[in-house]
Amino acid sequence: MNKSLPSNSRSLIETILVVLLLLSLLLAVYDVLRVFFGVLTFALIFSVSFAGAFEWLVRCLGGRRVLAAVIYTIVLVAMIALPITLIITALRHHVKEAIAWMNDIKANGLPPLPAWIANLPLAGEDIKEFWQQLQSSPRETIASHGEPIKTALRHILTSGAGMVGTALQFIAGIVISAFLLVSGDKILAPIKAVMQHLLGKREGLSLIQATTVAIKSVSIGVMGTAFIASVISWVGLIIAGIHYAILLSALIFFLVLIQLGPLAVWIPLVIWTASQGHTGITIFLVIYGVALLIIDALLKPVLIAKSGGKLPFLVLFLGVVGGLAAWGFTGMFKGAIILAVAYTLFDSWLEKRNVRHIVRPRPGVESQQ
Repeated sequence: MNKSLPSNSRSLIETILVVLLLLSLLLAVYDVLRVFFGVLTFALIFSVSFAGAFEWLVRCLGGRRVLAAVIYTIVLVAMIALPITLIITALRHHVKEAIAWMNDIKANGLPPLPAWIANLPLAGEDIKEFWQQLQSSPRETIASHGEPIKTALRHILTSGAGMVGTALQFIAGIVISAFLLVSGDKILAPIKAVMQHLLGKREGLSLIQATTVAIKSVSIGVMGTAFIASVISWVGLIIAGIHYAILLSALIFFLVLIQLGPLAVWIPLVIWTASQGHTGITIFLVIYGVALLIIDALLKPVLIAKSGGKLPFLVLFLGVVGGLAAWGFTGMFKGAIILAVAYTLFDSWLEKRNVRHIVRPRPGVESQQ
């Protein structure tokens, strides 16, 4: 004889099935959108960071949001495209020089090592010994050092490919952020509705505000540091009399922005000035480069702390450092958002508990009444 399940059991089973179906749907959505997470992260970063400047531009253009979005996209894409164009042009020029140098080595053999390289502290003697081995037996020396050479070449290629990929993600994120900014607050309406439905009106808005503050503070810290580092670099390059100072400063801005730092430009400059025999300029660039690195390291946390609003500096700082170590450049924003949201939820929970303890009457007072 068949016995039907109680209504409570049937309701529980249906609830479990619905939850499992929702989890499966969320996993499927995650798999579909995982490829676009990097681009969407950049779009979110740009739209939140430049919302104030975009609205100011809209007011200047008489409320024409589409025109403002076009200008916004052109300006930001130009800022990204300029350093990339400079890198490609420099690489093409150096590739030609490298081919000519290799042909000259095949015809005339390896030239003597410059004296300034041999006299370098710490590494000079090792470089000189390696160079002499190359001159006497090049094939055996390259064969014995084959693995480190392959590793270095692989690292250079992957770094270059990573820079180009990041630049393309930047450009795609800028274009998508323009669409988000044109929509304005309309695009946030569904998100606000969902958060308020799940967490309540006050907590939902607090969570959105914490996310916005985290993105803005990290953006100000990262972009502000990159801008100040590029300006300081430009001043130093002008003082040193380096050609193309503005283009090199733009390249430094991009490298500091994606957390590669100014050394990728500064070290080749120091080597080039030393090879040309400009000892004074070389010493100046070394000292200036060290000061630039210190400013880059100290300025970012200061700017993040100043723009963090009510969020504690330690929460944002740990999120930035931990996210950078876990996920790279975009991880700075992801880590800051995650810790900011967690801190906001925890703070709201503590506040609710304190309110309950205050409101709950004491047993003695209740019995007297």
